[in-house]
Amino acid sequence: MVQPRRTLLAVAWCLALAGGAAVAQSYPTRALTFVVPNPPGGVVDTSARLTGDALSRVIGQPVVIENKGGASGNIAYQQVAMAPKDGHTLLISYSAYHVGNPAMFSKLPWAQKDFVPVALLTAATNVITAHPSVPANTLREFIDYVKANPGKVNFASQGNGSLSHVGTALLEQTTAMTMTHVPYKGSGPAMQDVLAGQVQVFMTTPPSVMQHVQAGKLKAFAVTGKSRHPGLPNVPTTAEAGLPGFELEAWVGLFAPAGTPPAAVQALTEKVRQALATPEARGAAEKAGIELRYLGPDALAALVQRDTAYWGDVIRAKNIRAD
Repeated sequence: MVQPRRTLLAVAWCLALAGGAAVAQSYPTRALTFVVPNPPGGVVDTSARLTGDALSRVIGQPVVIENKGGASGNIAYQQVAMAPKDGHTLLISYSAYHVGNPAMFSKLPWAQKDFVPVALLTAATNVITAHPSVPANTLREFIDYVKANPGKVNFASQGNGSLSHVGTALLEQTTAMTMTHVPYKGSGPAMQDVLAGQVQVFMTTPPSVMQHVQAGKLKAFAVTGKSRHPGLPNVPTTAEAGLPGFELEAWVGLFAPAGTPPAAVQALTEKVRQALATPEARGAAEKAGIELRYLGPDALAALVQRDTAYWGDVIRAKNIRAD
């Protein structure tokens, strides 16, 4: 009786492998939809569009971008969590939402377990900027000025619980300085008031501020990555500016609803890897001032786990709530 049982198991295993191979070869069978938790413009939307453009050429199918902004990304996340598990409706996930929302909301319409990682797409450093009226020209001078005037300097964010909010809160915590938070509904309104001098400080991604720094309308004290940004070559990193250990990056990843066939996920991540390696994708990323940084499903899962713990600690320490 043992031999027939082993034979049956072997046949079942071969059929499973054949079925997975068939899924991989036939997937995708129609257009893909990238659901973006942000409005058009900005790093998240740009990452979705440049990936979608490059991927459509690789897979021979259209990639539709569906912007579902609002509610700190929760509308988009809930939509994809409830989507068919066939790998054709996918989430463009923003790190601030994916790892921050679970700590900021007492109740969410989705959970991280509702998604399986496909690929990391892009990463973007941040830059610490200020209105020219701030009497400081270096990061150290800025920190000293804020410490001498606790609570008197205002900082803008893209909204309560956004990366610009949590990241600036981390900067306050790291340097023992205190500013006043002024939340906005998006980067555009925040930038408008910072340029007008109504709010003094804004930490955001370089593409949002490069032209204003180059025109002298904003001061840039430091970029928060490991290396200088090519669009701001004269702006030091935080380590170079005297604040080693403080780094802040946003990332954008591609996720599928939990229950999507593993063969489809594996096929898609390989196609994404190919797409991001094309000259067209590299050129679009360079023009947008963001970094292509492909990671596969396992590495992305590890990144999510690490950042969830890290940002959760910051959010709880600063008592940041979104509801």
